[in-house]
Amino acid sequence: MTRVNQQCDAIDFDAVERFAAALASTSWFAATGEPLTGAEIAEAHDYLAGLGLPGVSVTSAGDWAAAKRITRDPGWDTRWWQAEERRRTALLEGFARAGKIDRIMAALTKVTDAATRIVLGAASVAAARQGVADPALARAAAGAATQAAYQAALALAGGGQSDHPFAVKYRLFAAGRWPLGVVKTSFYLL
Repeated sequence: MTRVNQQCDAIDFDAVERFAAALASTSWFAATGEPLTGAEIAEAHDYLAGLGLPGVSVTSAGDWAAAKRITRDPGWDTRWWQAEERRRTALLEGFARAGKIDRIMAALTKVTDAATRIVLGAASVAAARQGVADPALARAAAGAATQAAYQAALALAGGGQSDHPFAVKYRLFAAGRWPLGVVKTSFYLL
C-alpha cells in the first residue's frame, strides 16, 4: 500500500473541522503591500522546493496595483500549477481508493464554505486600503485564498506534515500574504 493510501485510510475529520473553524481567525491579506520578511521568503522557497521548483526566485509584488498587472501577465509558468494539481489529484485518488471520497468531499466543502464567507471581504478591504477598487482582482485573491484553504485541509486530512507544500502555501496566506504564482522566473508574493 502506498504512503498516500495509508494516510487516506486514517483521516482525522476532527482536525479538518477544527481547521475550517479556525479560518475566521486568519489574517487574510493583512500584510499585503508590506516588505517580505526573511521567514516569508524562506517559506516561499520551501513551498517551491516541495513542488519541485527549487530554482525559482521569490519576489515581492509590491502592492495591489502591481498584483493586478502580475495576474494579467501572459508569461505565467504553469509548472507550479501542474505540480499542485498532481499532488491534489494523488490525495483525492487515495481517498477514493480508501472508500472515503464522499466524506472528504463533505469535509472540504465545509472548509471552502467557511473560507468563502471571509476572504472576499478581506481582499476587498486590503486592496481598497492601497487605493485599488477592483472587484475582479478581489475575487481572484479570494479564489486563491479559498483554494489554499481547500488544499491545506486536503493535505491535513491526508496526514500531510507541516512541510507539505499545501501547508506551507496556506501559512503564507495565514501570514497575511497573497501568493500570486510563478511568472517567467519569479514566484510573486503580495
